[in-house]
This record gives sequence, structure tokens and C-alpha cells, in this order.
Amino acid sequence: MSNHFFVHPSAFVDEGCSIGEGVKVWHFSHIMSGCSIGDACNIGQNVVISPEVVLGKNVKIQNNVSIYTGVTCGDDVFLGPSCVFTNVSNPRSGVNRRGQYDKTHVGNGASIGANATIVCGNDIGEYAFIGAGAVVTKNVPAYALVVGNPAKQIGWMSEFGHRLHFDKFGFGLCPESKQEYTLINKIVNRVK
Repeated sequence: MSNHFFVHPSAFVDEGCSIGEGVKVWHFSHIMSGCSIGDACNIGQNVVISPEVVLGKNVKIQNNVSIYTGVTCGDDVFLGPSCVFTNVSNPRSGVNRRGQYDKTHVGNGASIGANATIVCGNDIGEYAFIGAGAVVTKNVPAYALVVGNPAKQIGWMSEFGHRLHFDKFGFGLCPESKQEYTLINKIVNRVK
């Protein structure tokens, strides 16, 4: 482990995990062995990161989030307060399913809102935006905006987190960054 990260005295970091430069681990959090945390991540209060979880660089985790084995996050992911991941699709207290965890990947730049639930086995595309309280029960495309229970797509979001509006030719513009986007066959791409 590097000595170039901060761990609050009330937090636990188990041996055998990889923690990048500039990471901050706040009050009452538990980082379990076998996980990998990229540079510049911020891990809020009362967060649990289970074995084999992989977090890219600059992941921001708000308070009261548990990230279970089977979850991976790309770079620049935002996990809102009390959002929930699952890792077993049919849990039973009396049936041991340890090691049968479903995989969930959260793509680069995606945001998951407060109290949202991500049902295991469903991937979140890059720069997707999951609204607060949404329950994700299927894969979410890149740049998609989804809300509700079950989550339904209601639009598209820019990399800067603004709703995109497309003209009849399939062109859209982020009002903040002025980046241009195309929408063709229900696939959004940023114009380079």
C-alpha cells in the first residue's frame, strides 16, 4: 500500500487491498482486502467496499454506500448518497451463494443518484445518469438519462451532466461545454 492517501482514524483498511495516490477514506468506512481503488478517489462516511471491487480513478462515493463483490466502476464515476448495489439475484438466508455473484459495471463518467438501486447483472454505460431513487433492472446505454421504478429512459445527458436536446438531424449541444453530440439509431456519440 502507498503512504500517499488519507484514512480517517475511525475507518478500517484491510491488508491486501490496492489504494491509489490521493485517495481519501472518511469516517466509519471499511475497505476490504482484495479490492482495488484508483488514484484520487473520495470515499465518504460509512462506506463498505468488498473484496474484488475495482474502482477507477477519481470515483466519488457519497455517504452510506456499499459496493459489493462483482461491481466495477470506471474513471470519474459518481455514486450518490445511499445508492445500492446488489450482487445476488435470488438471495436466501438459508442458501449460501458466496462466489455466485453477478457482475455489474459502471462506465466512465456515469452518475448514480441518491437512493438509486442497481440490480446486479445490469451494466451502466459511460456518462449515463441514473436519477435519484431509480431502480435499474436492465442495462443502461451510454449517455442515457433514466428515472423511476423500474427505471425508464427519458432522455440523454452530456458528459458535463446536462440534458441533451437533439434537432431533426440528430445533432445536440451541451450548453456548458459546447461539446457537440450525435444521436443515430438510438446511440449517442460525442463529436470529437
